[in-house]
Amino acid sequence: MDGSVTYLVAAVAVLAVVVFVIVVWARRRAATRPGGARPAGRPARGRAAEPLRGGPHRLAPGDRVRIREREYAVSGTIRLVEGDWSWVQHLLDDASGTRHRLSVEDGPDLELVLWTAEPGATVTPGAPTIDLGGRRYTWAETGQSRYTAIGETGLPAAGTMRYHDYQSGGGARLSFEAYGEEGWRVARGDLLDPTELTIRPTAEER
Repeated sequence: MDGSVTYLVAAVAVLAVVVFVIVVWARRRAATRPGGARPAGRPARGRAAEPLRGGPHRLAPGDRVRIREREYAVSGTIRLVEGDWSWVQHLLDDASGTRHRLSVEDGPDLELVLWTAEPGATVTPGAPTIDLGGRRYTWAETGQSRYTAIGETGLPAAGTMRYHDYQSGGGARLSFEAYGEEGWRVARGDLLDPTELTIRPTAEER
């Protein structure tokens, strides 16, 4: 009888361990697939410190920025809000006529990304990985935000924006954005060090 009780207790203990392992495995799997929770190690948006005052947050149409030895003029600014988190995108013009934008995000650290439009790209979002320009990008996050726009953005003054973000090594980024009912805008980005950016504000102080 004692032997049967011991066997039963051992069997229950083994079953409990198996169930625990399955639950942990399932949660981790859900956290790494598109449409699921945020990947492990990526800070949740909206839980960052208060935005820094001044600097790239205060850029506005008419200001000039020097990034990696190239001069840009700010032609428009888009401010986006998703829940209790917000970020900014400044549209940049340069002599080449290529569309660029500078995104400014607050997290544990200030994150600056210089984006270059890829109007000829035929890829679409949704897959766990996407290959573009000889580089493989991995899904990072998906969401929808509300925006307000000022300056020359080509957008209504306010609306909604859907997005899919992907990442690769060396600070490389890939984004898909759709404002309102329009199709996807594709852009590749490079993570910047704050020291690579110099702001040249207009004469009028803000």
